[in-house]
Amino acid sequence: MSNVPVALWAVMVLVAMALVFDFMNGFHDAANSIATVVSTGVLKPGQAVVFAAFFNFIAIFIFHLSVAATVGKGIADAGVIDIHVVFGALAGAIFWNLITWYYGIPSSSSHALIGGIVGAVIAKAGASALIGAGILRTVAFIFISPLLGFLFGSLMMVAVAWICRRTRPSKIDRWFRRLQLISAGAYSLGHGGNDAQKTIGIIWMLLIATGYASAQESAPPTWTIICCYMAIGLGTMFGGWRIVKTMGQKITKLKPVGGFCAETGGAITLFIATLLGVPVSTTHTITGAIVGVGSVQRASAVRWGVAGNIVWAWVLTIPASAFVAGVAYWVSLQLF
Repeated sequence: MSNVPVALWAVMVLVAMALVFDFMNGFHDAANSIATVVSTGVLKPGQAVVFAAFFNFIAIFIFHLSVAATVGKGIADAGVIDIHVVFGALAGAIFWNLITWYYGIPSSSSHALIGGIVGAVIAKAGASALIGAGILRTVAFIFISPLLGFLFGSLMMVAVAWICRRTRPSKIDRWFRRLQLISAGAYSLGHGGNDAQKTIGIIWMLLIATGYASAQESAPPTWTIICCYMAIGLGTMFGGWRIVKTMGQKITKLKPVGGFCAETGGAITLFIATLLGVPVSTTHTITGAIVGVGSVQRASAVRWGVAGNIVWAWVLTIPASAFVAGVAYWVSLQLF
């Protein structure tokens, strides 16, 4: 053991931190995948988390690693990344995840990680070390992803209402209880495909910075991909029960048809973002879709106060996690 370089032990500790973050990501964002399917009574909570975790993992076989490349190479200059920066980024993201989980606030693990990277990099080298295009795309999708979720969710609801206008409500309910299994699976697939790649990206960033991977490689080591998809799946299996109620019932009351439309609209948005290589928030996406479905029924069906509180959490995520990351970077320098 004493013959192993200290740098390798540092890398191993940071990889473990990253996988803990990934697990927390699945734990925190499990509510986004299962809130509607649980709240509408289509699946019991235990069934829903296993169902969602399965689709989280099989996303490994479907999506290209575009999001991982954005996080690993497209947020900050590779020359400024070191173990202290990565530690600061992960500490900031994990701290914000814990705070929002404790208070039951559906925030974005994705943007907490991006904020962590930004804060640690600025603490070391200033804003000039950031890659503007990557930051701009990520920030833009803070607004675009919920708007797309809203648009696709509401359009799905309008289309279903028109198609089923002459069908008995009891028959509609029976159909969409089955169809919601498809939409929930698709959303969980999009969740795994986008979110697991963010952790792959930061581990890739770490391995390049410490010389354990080459910046010329088009993909990270296979073990990082498998470990990250397993971690997010396990996190989903443990669920984020504090947030399920907020997402499934507090914003608007959902029936199976509404759950189907919200999940399908959210899934389409996640698929688009993942194909474009943009790290987006599954929380932002499904919240926008749920609000879109609720507003089609009637504007008063949406509890806008709850939705407003969630938006404030979105606004605060990047600066809060960036601040903690900057402090953690400084602490890391003093300790190591």
